[in-house]
Amino acid sequence: MTDGGRRQRRAYIGSFTAAGGPGILTATVAPDSGALTVVSGTDGLADPSYLALAPDGDTLYAVSETAEGAVAAYRVSGDRPEPAGRPVPVEGDGPTHLSLYAGHVLTANYGSGTVTAVPVRADGTLARSASGVLRHTGSGPHAQRQQGPHAHQVRPDPSGRWAVSVDLGTDSVRICTLTDGAPAVHREVALRPGSGPRHLAFHPDGSQAYVVNELAPTVTVCHWDADDGVLKPLTEVPLLPGAPAGDAYPSGIAVSPDGRFVWTATRGEDVLSVFVVEPDGLRLSATVPCGGYWPRDIAVSGGFLYAANERSGDVTWFALDPATGIPRRTGSLAVPAASCVIFAP
Repeated sequence: MTDGGRRQRRAYIGSFTAAGGPGILTATVAPDSGALTVVSGTDGLADPSYLALAPDGDTLYAVSETAEGAVAAYRVSGDRPEPAGRPVPVEGDGPTHLSLYAGHVLTANYGSGTVTAVPVRADGTLARSASGVLRHTGSGPHAQRQQGPHAHQVRPDPSGRWAVSVDLGTDSVRICTLTDGAPAVHREVALRPGSGPRHLAFHPDGSQAYVVNELAPTVTVCHWDADDGVLKPLTEVPLLPGAPAGDAYPSGIAVSPDGRFVWTATRGEDVLSVFVVEPDGLRLSATVPCGGYWPRDIAVSGGFLYAANERSGDVTWFALDPATGIPRRTGSLAVPAASCVIFAP
C-alpha cells in the first residue's frame, strides 16, 4: 500500500493464537494521528508473542511462545508476511522475547531459563538449527515465580558490543557475548532479591539502563559502561504513586528518543507510568489508564505511545505531550490477545 507513490510506514502486531489472537498482523501507521489500520496478517505460527525486524525492514522475526519453542522469519516487503523458511526450534521452553545481535537471532526462553542463538544467513533467512544455548542458573525468594531461572528478555546494548539477558527468576542481568555462535556470560549483575526483573531499556546516550521489575513493582536505574560491559545498579524507584490496589505486574518499558522521559506499563493496575529523567535517576510524574486491560507491552514511535492490551484485546495509542511526556489516548485497534507492537524504521 502506498501514499503518494511512497510506501506507508508499517507496524507489526504479535498476539497469542491460543487465546484467540490473529497471529501476526501488518498495519499502516497514519503519520499525523498515529492510527493503525490492518492491511493483512498470517496465523501460521503458534503464539507469535514477540517480534523483531531486520535493520533493512524487509525481514520480520517472531518467537513461537510454546512449550516446544521456535523462531520464524517472514518476508515483509509486500503487504502480507510471507514465511521465509520453516520455524527453527530454539531448544528452549516458552520464548518470550527476541532480538538481532552479531549476525544471530537471540531468544529469551522463559520456561527453560535459557538464551538461544540462531544464525541469520546473508539473505535474512535463518539457519536450520540453533548454534548455541546458554543455560541460566539460580533462583529467588518468591516461592511461586522464582524457583528457577526465567529469562524474559535479551537485547543488544546501544554499542552493539554486548547482549543483555534479563532473568526474572534469578533477580539478575547477564551481560553476554557470542563465542563460536554460542551465548556466553561476560558478567552477571545481581538486582534486589525478589524484585523479578523483566525488561530493560537503555537511555539513548548509552550511559544508563532502566530495568522494570515485575514482582516489585519498581524500576531499577543503572549506570552502563559499554567499554567494559559493566552494569551498576544505582537506585530503585516505585512506579506507582502508592501501594497497589490489587495485583500489579509491570511489563513493558520505553524511553523517549530524546532521553527525557521513561514510560512503563503495569498489568492489574492497568496504567502507564510517566517518569522524568533527572541527573540522579527518575522522578514519577504521572500515571494514566492504559486504555484497556492487561498491557503486556508498550512501544513509542513518531510522537505516540502504543499499548498492547492483552486481555481487553486491543492496541491503544496515545499522543505524547512533548513538554511533559504525559500520554493522551487518541485511538485503538481491536486485536484479540495482543502481545506486542513494533514499527518499521
